[in-house]
Amino acid sequence: MITQKMKYAIKALMVLGDEKAADGRALRIEEIARRSGTPKRFLEHILLEIRNAGIIASTRGRSGGYALIKDPAQVSIPNLLRLIDGPIAPLPCLSRNAYQRCEDCRDEATCRIRRAFSDLFWTYLVMIESMTLADLLKGGPGGEMFLEEMPAHS
Repeated sequence: MITQKMKYAIKALMVLGDEKAADGRALRIEEIARRSGTPKRFLEHILLEIRNAGIIASTRGRSGGYALIKDPAQVSIPNLLRLIDGPIAPLPCLSRNAYQRCEDCRDEATCRIRRAFSDLFWTYLVMIESMTLADLLKGGPGGEMFLEEMPAHS
């Protein structure tokens, strides 16, 4: 499941993606918060993380704000998940990017917990690895239909 923070990040990126497809102008944080229904106080930190990852850019000044600088088809949802929420594997021993041996594990090869979650996780990965921001934007402005189907946790 995705966290509320990740849901806010996706909503903000959808707003910026819609704007890129329309006028392409930078949006002030207040406008992104209003359009995405995201509290501004959470959005500031989230947008900073996304900017530092090179997905969006910020400009100062009167006509400044945030703009999507990557093509939506190049914004990987699983990479965004990892950026915002950290590793997406259900167990540290299944993570490709943040692998750690489980402290209480005697033998990964015979671990029944690892085996049970491994099959489920790899199926999930196959499905999510190809998902991009462009997929979320296909529903039109807001893309809320898709997001409402995504469960969230905190």
